[in-house]
Amino acid sequence: MASDPGIRTLPLRERPVDIGFALVFSAFTITSIISDMLPTLGVDISHPSSNPIVNSNYWYAHDTDPLFMHPPTWMRICTGLSAFVYLPFYVLLVLALVRGWNWIQLPAVIYATMIVTLTGVVIFGVELFGEPEWLTPRPGKFLAFNLPYVLLPLLLLVRMRKPDPFTRRF
Repeated sequence: MASDPGIRTLPLRERPVDIGFALVFSAFTITSIISDMLPTLGVDISHPSSNPIVNSNYWYAHDTDPLFMHPPTWMRICTGLSAFVYLPFYVLLVLALVRGWNWIQLPAVIYATMIVTLTGVVIFGVELFGEPEWLTPRPGKFLAFNLPYVLLPLLLLVRMRKPDPFTRRF
């Protein structure tokens, strides 16, 4: 996956897919801070709050995501990965997408594989088809909020399928 120094990286304006990825992963950066950090740090989101960040998480989880609202230790580890591992990676990925740094290919493949697997297991294995206490009562709302964290990394994996990804449009 080493880059050939003689290969020209396309300017960002010629890579509109990467502009879209940069916007999406910038949003993922924000959600890692707003959502995933709270259960990781043990913040209680099981009731309305005067804190707007806590309250937004309550609004999402109270009728949709019992696992997120009352996370067991293993789920707090998952949200901790997002808050403290994926978060800095998102910042680096956005910079790499904007600047056309081809070396991000392998880290992006590793990230996409990890998050698709982990999030896929939690979404499909636990919250849609798992134990009754963790099943989502509102699958439509649940999938609207969570499916992008599986689908967009899958698309990133496709984007990073060949060496020197920023020398081509997609």
